[in-house]
Amino acid sequence: MRVSSDRRQRDAPPAPEPLAPLIDAHTHLDACGARDAAGVRAIVDRAAAVGVGAVVTIADDLDSARWVTHAAEWDERVYAAVALHPTRADALDDAARAEIERLVTHPRVVAVGETGLDLYWPGRLDGCAPPEVQREAFAWHIDLAKRCGKPLMIHNREADDEVLDVLASEGAPDAVIFHCFSSDAAMARRCVDAGWLLSLSGTVSFRNARALREAVPLIPSDQLLVETDAPFLTPHPYRGRANEPFCLPYTVRAIAELVGRRPDDVARATTGNARLVYGMPAAGADSHPGDI
Repeated sequence: MRVSSDRRQRDAPPAPEPLAPLIDAHTHLDACGARDAAGVRAIVDRAAAVGVGAVVTIADDLDSARWVTHAAEWDERVYAAVALHPTRADALDDAARAEIERLVTHPRVVAVGETGLDLYWPGRLDGCAPPEVQREAFAWHIDLAKRCGKPLMIHNREADDEVLDVLASEGAPDAVIFHCFSSDAAMARRCVDAGWLLSLSGTVSFRNARALREAVPLIPSDQLLVETDAPFLTPHPYRGRANEPFCLPYTVRAIAELVGRRPDDVARATTGNARLVYGMPAAGADSHPGDI
């Protein structure tokens, strides 16, 4: 069930102290309540007020894939990624493949995603695509990323070994992003050694996410992205409240505390990395990749 935009604003955390420059590498503007250009503009205006200068809004089904490409046209601060979410992989028929292939050529679409494997929901959620169907869809999206030359954005839930196996079998694209990285230090090392980017969300601020918090210092500054995954995973101490891109500075400050760096250094590094991997235009001297 989607929550009304009025209720979302009432339940939202207070705006953090501004921190710039920032890019939200993965969010869901439609699930945040945006319906049209005005709704998109309102969300990105709130984000811009605290230093978040751009967002990448992500599709999880075919309707969403169409919508995110429109959203990226409505506001120059918005970019898009298109794919079918692993739990919806059984909808990847010939017609869906053809439409995603068409949408991914849009100049404002900067990644193929989110795709990957989710072994948590099968058996828990009615209608969730089974693992074997997810695997086939994941392989197809990998091939699409290679053909279009855009980054592959991976959703990985309780499937570390299986995701790595598919990437090894199919051959990874040049650019791979593990969105909402939530795995342990061993998985972080394997991803870092492969040259992939790890995107951290509000989960990094959760005190019970011990394995993830231990993994964070292992991520080199030039392989780090930050995201909200809004409207989900609102950072501590506002966990459970409605998330939006304007909450991103909370997560960046949590990361800075874990790695012993200044928040503005983490902000500059992750922004440079996002611009580089997504092919976004440069926004001045503050956008040097990995510059911590």
